[in-house]
Amino acid sequence: MIQAKDDLLLALRDAVAQVAPESQVAPAFESPKQAAHGDLACTLAMQLARPLRKNPRELAQALVTALQQQAAVQRWVESMDIAGPGFINLKLKPAARQQIVSAVLGAGERYGSQPAQGRRAMVEFVSANPTGPLHVGHGRQAALGDALCNLYATQGWDVHREFYYNDAGVQIGTLATSTQCRIKGLKPGDAGWPESAYNGDYIADIARGFLARETVKADDREFTASGDPDDLDGIRQFAVAYLRHEQDLDLQAFGVRFDHYFLESGLYSSGQVAAAVQKLSDAGKTFEEGGALWLRSTDYGDDKDRVMRKSDGTFTYFVPDVAYHIDKWQRGFDKVVNVQGSDHHGTIARVRAGLQAAGVGIPLGWPDYVLHKMVTVMRGGEEVKISKRAGSYVTLRDLIDWTSRDAVRFFLISRKADTEFVFDVDLALKEDDENPVIYVQYAHARIRSVLAKYVEQHGGVLADLGAADLSLLVEPTEATLMNKLSDYPEMLTRAAGDLAPHDVAFYLRDLAALYHGYYAAVRFLVDDAALMRARMALLAATAQVLRNALAVLGVGAPDRM
Repeated sequence: MIQAKDDLLLALRDAVAQVAPESQVAPAFESPKQAAHGDLACTLAMQLARPLRKNPRELAQALVTALQQQAAVQRWVESMDIAGPGFINLKLKPAARQQIVSAVLGAGERYGSQPAQGRRAMVEFVSANPTGPLHVGHGRQAALGDALCNLYATQGWDVHREFYYNDAGVQIGTLATSTQCRIKGLKPGDAGWPESAYNGDYIADIARGFLARETVKADDREFTASGDPDDLDGIRQFAVAYLRHEQDLDLQAFGVRFDHYFLESGLYSSGQVAAAVQKLSDAGKTFEEGGALWLRSTDYGDDKDRVMRKSDGTFTYFVPDVAYHIDKWQRGFDKVVNVQGSDHHGTIARVRAGLQAAGVGIPLGWPDYVLHKMVTVMRGGEEVKISKRAGSYVTLRDLIDWTSRDAVRFFLISRKADTEFVFDVDLALKEDDENPVIYVQYAHARIRSVLAKYVEQHGGVLADLGAADLSLLVEPTEATLMNKLSDYPEMLTRAAGDLAPHDVAFYLRDLAALYHGYYAAVRFLVDDAALMRARMALLAATAQVLRNALAVLGVGAPDRM
């Protein structure tokens, strides 16, 4: 159907050129709201009516007349009709749908993907300071960010995954003193235990490792402990390396990798923060008031001007963000997406204002943001709030250990990022149709089982399915399934453009439902060898698209369950 759509779009452009040669409206098809209206719909007549000052139904008739002369329409279209104020509905010939099976089998794992475009994209996500285990919010970021990276890769982008963190801030200082207290024999609840200290069991683990003079190695750092309880700087460096290593283990368990780790402290030591402030001052976008340095962010749509440097000489947290994004721009990334918690909403306007004020050529609206809301974890009908290891929150590792990587990934992507999400551990453990990831994975496993029987019991050869007689696929359930397969590439493009990886999860559930309905409606291993082969080809194509879409989400496609 993709070839048919492409051919028909060219035909529509030619028809518009005949009917409205001065038109600037981009020709397009969309899916009808009701399947009974056909396979493709066109609203161009209504869009052209006002600028041309013509009746939309008359325009629709003129477009239909012009379309009927096009070879592509004669090849692919069974009928056209005009509905309502000027909708043009097209019903395609069976061959238009059937060819999608060959397209999927021919492209394999590349089906839905675009060729390389020579464009670079960076997605920054997780970016957790190494002060404790990754929590479920970090898990949602990891799932969203990794899926976005995979989506951009399908659209031909050269994708870079980045993790940004601070190894020298106030929180890191608290981590060091908390660990030092443990090293010296104090524990939560003891007299002398700092009120601001971190209380989780992981602090005791770090203390034991430090006293044992262990060497810890993370993806971006390595450090050997001195074992000296008074070596606070050594304790800090060891604790950071220890927790970065722990984060690496969490991310490995989740199947997430990063290309680069960027330190906030490096922005200061390299002079990039000072350089950014100088750019803003030189551009006349700052002013002094009350002993503080301010950014004129209202010049760029912010609701008020923002303090950059406080009266004590320290910078507010959005200033290094501006310097960091100037660095991203200078590294040549055409697109940058930041995946962060919804509590970062207030920083968007001021960071973008700072980037515009810096005058380094960054376009308006750059970078993009995906902000996610909280995750509530339910187990046994009750909310789970505390992890013994973390002390005060449920960790990503907890969720993976309680359920599975596939379940956690699929669940955390299955809703829009800006909606709050309830992770039901009991549902994630169910092995029935109520569990959405099981529902989708079972569709793939079921198909693989049928294909295995085709090979074992009927002597079928899967490599030969591309030569099947697809004209035999005429059942209504086959038509709807083929239509859904043809929607996959466009769905990926929309999902990437809308920063919406949840669209892939929605698509998977719909495709699985159509397959399960097909399974219930017809027999696959029939006596008619040609029909059986055609249905095996459709099944193989469906399994391929299920695998491709699950891979975008980082979820496995098991052959048996």
